[in-house]
Amino acid sequence: MTSTVPCTAGNWAAAFLPILVLLVLMIQFRWRATEAAPMGLFAALIIALTVFRANSALIAAEAAKGIWSALVVLIVIWPALLMYEISNEANAFDSFRSGIRALLPNELVRIMAIGLGFVGFLIGITGFGVPVAVGAPLLIGIGVSPLYAVVISLIGEAWGSTFGTLGVAWDAMRLAAGLDADPQMLLNTALWSGVFIWIWNLIVALTVCWLYGRWQGIRKGLPAALLVSLIQGGGQLLVGQFNQTLACFLPTCAALAVLLLLGRTRLYCEQWSIEESPIMNRSAGGGVKSSGGMSMPEAFVPYIVLTVITLAVLLIKPLKDFLGQWSFGFALPETSTGYGFTNAAVERYSPLSPLTHASFFLIISSIIGYIYYVKKGLLRAGSLRPALRRSVYKVIPSGIAVIGFLIMSRIMSGSGMTSVLADGMARAMGRAYALLAPMVGLLGAFMTSSNMASNILFSEFQLTTARLLGLDAAAILGAQTAGGAIGTATCPGNITLGCTTAGIVGREGEALRKTLPLSIAAAVFVGLILFVILTVI
Repeated sequence: MTSTVPCTAGNWAAAFLPILVLLVLMIQFRWRATEAAPMGLFAALIIALTVFRANSALIAAEAAKGIWSALVVLIVIWPALLMYEISNEANAFDSFRSGIRALLPNELVRIMAIGLGFVGFLIGITGFGVPVAVGAPLLIGIGVSPLYAVVISLIGEAWGSTFGTLGVAWDAMRLAAGLDADPQMLLNTALWSGVFIWIWNLIVALTVCWLYGRWQGIRKGLPAALLVSLIQGGGQLLVGQFNQTLACFLPTCAALAVLLLLGRTRLYCEQWSIEESPIMNRSAGGGVKSSGGMSMPEAFVPYIVLTVITLAVLLIKPLKDFLGQWSFGFALPETSTGYGFTNAAVERYSPLSPLTHASFFLIISSIIGYIYYVKKGLLRAGSLRPALRRSVYKVIPSGIAVIGFLIMSRIMSGSGMTSVLADGMARAMGRAYALLAPMVGLLGAFMTSSNMASNILFSEFQLTTARLLGLDAAAILGAQTAGGAIGTATCPGNITLGCTTAGIVGREGEALRKTLPLSIAAAVFVGLILFVILTVI
């Protein structure tokens, strides 16, 4: 993209207005995502046409991009819901709850094992919101209230969104910023990214303890939180210096194993819980039915299959290349605004490789799980049809919201609004821009529901700004992707996905009210550290 859009105070305020509309409607007025998304989209459309001089061809092209991106997300939401419905129909969550209670008698450690350990493990191998979609029902299965199951899954996924999914978001930044041309800068950027994300990871671990039991939860969970953060955040920092592809996956495997072993240690081997914990749903008993004698490994069959398939496809390169050779997308022409802000033509926009996409892994895992449960007599034959019907019914509200959010984000990006937002912050701050560098990443993730997309949008801008201001470019890029990781906890798309699988569609604003202050505070804290290091020390 090239830009000649005037970065005036009026243009900046206009560009921020659609985001403000979303925040006010979802947080202040508690509108549902299905209601707020069309209003945000409408505001973005009007401002793009009037203030930013977009034309109908540009709007149509960006809307097509948004619809396509939304479909890619929705084909993940539906099979994730299907997996949940099949498991729930077989009463697998009751067995899972009983099994993990025996393995981990400490309730807080049980929550950490799923919300930090298993969700972290999932973000290591897959992405696209799958860890939130899968993690929220599992947390509900051990008694966490649905709203907090979504919140914990969101923050438990967010820290790993740079090097997770085998480094997809990292690769996006590496390519956008041209880091391959300077190997030392690449390693320095990985180092800064690892440091900042480790800070966020520790904040996440401590937040889970705080949500569970305030200071009592912190006191009891502090050793586990520090250990998990050392393995996840510290391990990612270390591995990232020699292999960015596995920088998240390897530490998350180790952290999950350690969390499952903590139940045997002196600190956590006894039954312990806080009866009045604000995040637990005591009255519903976890909201599941009798398991009929299903073992914990049987309850986990769909998730075990998901893990095996994902690892096989993504780590065995010949298999990945073979399955990935079939892909499809669509061509888009060059478009530009009246200001000359240009979007280059593309032969295939965001091509989809269905056989290496998370949705394919989820569908296969769901089918295998269903067949296994039927053959074992744990699920009656014919129960797939009602599970399919329920999953389709639940995905419809999510579809409305996700389509609205992503069309809005594409119109803002394609018309130059996103660039003006970032450029305005840089112009206003000077060298103090270091304070806001993580907020730019957060803004991109909030708008696009993706750290990868945030890195694509803003990496080159962050690099150019750093060099113009005489700031360490590697540090600024590290803050960019760390901010994007922090921001994924606030993504409307991810929140909608989590609320859907948790069965609380319509409460997306409540979830955002929980994650947004935490994410902003974390981004500000990272920015303050960066500012002190680059301009004071």
